[in-house]
Amino acid sequence: MPKKTIRDIVVQGKTILVRVDFNLPQDPRTGQISDDTRIRASLSTINYLLDQKSKVVLCSHWGRPDGKVVESLRMAPVANRLSELIRRPVPVAPDCVGPEVEKMAAMLQPGEILFLENLRFHKEEEKNEPGFAQSLAKLGEIFVNDAFGTTHRAHASTVGVARYLPAVAGFLLEKELEMLGKALNNPIRPFASIIGGAKVSDKIAVLQNILTKVDVLLIGGGMANTFLAAQGYPVGQSLLEQDRVSFARELLEKAKTRRVRLLLPEDVVVSEKLDAISQTQTVSVSKVPPSAKIGDIGPQTIANYSLELRKCNTVIWNGPLGIFELPPFAAGTQAIARMLSTLKGATTVVGGGSTAEAVESLGLADKITHVSTGGGASLEFMEGKVLPGVEVLLEKRP
Repeated sequence: MPKKTIRDIVVQGKTILVRVDFNLPQDPRTGQISDDTRIRASLSTINYLLDQKSKVVLCSHWGRPDGKVVESLRMAPVANRLSELIRRPVPVAPDCVGPEVEKMAAMLQPGEILFLENLRFHKEEEKNEPGFAQSLAKLGEIFVNDAFGTTHRAHASTVGVARYLPAVAGFLLEKELEMLGKALNNPIRPFASIIGGAKVSDKIAVLQNILTKVDVLLIGGGMANTFLAAQGYPVGQSLLEQDRVSFARELLEKAKTRRVRLLLPEDVVVSEKLDAISQTQTVSVSKVPPSAKIGDIGPQTIANYSLELRKCNTVIWNGPLGIFELPPFAAGTQAIARMLSTLKGATTVVGGGSTAEAVESLGLADKITHVSTGGGASLEFMEGKVLPGVEVLLEKRP
């Protein structure tokens, strides 16, 4: 059942508590925000509410303060960046709950905005403690969830507040659900999925679910090693989940039974050490040296995968195909990202997290149909799970 959004309710003049996901990356040297993509992704919701003369109370977490006040994780730099983007003041409350914050929220005028302090300075947030959720709910008349990246977490600010306030989706959350849902459940075929990342164990549920939906499944990253081992290929000193080899073998058999084309690497980039300076070589998967470690897919595999993807009308990608953070092992992920950006008329969806980072670092995000803002949330959506932060929102009835 579709969920109600801010379009479906009266927000004019109301105080709106908005959960955003402004958990932004920081430059480790300066502590400054290094990427404001998640702020920009929620601007349509924030600007709509401000244009409707709502009184907007924003809340988010930042980092992992584990229930303690951490000065480097105060929300002021995030609020300052938002202020620059919307060209109006964005004051930060001294806390996210309590009488002083309630007073500040009550004093807001139509078209004004208040940013609450880091939610995770309180351990009650992640525990979904009812009293904390109720305290948050006192700050608004309507709750809007626009934080797709946290919808897989049953926290006070994603699930708890919906017990006390009418709860609807913002435009970013609506877009995420629409794009991911359409790609997974109503794709224009042929439909391909690229699944990468380090471990099979992290993606078992995704692989099981996606195999029932796709025409083509391409596997890369460290998890491909387990599939190669299942076919009897040597993987040297590479990451290998020996206890998942039988699962990989079963999935390969299920793919045959379902007539899904499941492609594995034919060649790989290997090195004695997976770092930025060691010498690499490209070898066939049948000739990985005993002392070598696999770090990326090779050029023949890139060609094979690209050829297959060019035939497809829907592609969904989750997980890099190599250790893309290290230049010697970035070519596979970069090549597939560039190829997807050239697919004319196809729907291309990139899961959040490191896959989104790779696409954005290449400046290709605007050439992909949809780049998700939520790594863990998009992964659980692809597993077919119900996201708790979505489940609690009001349903849009026909």
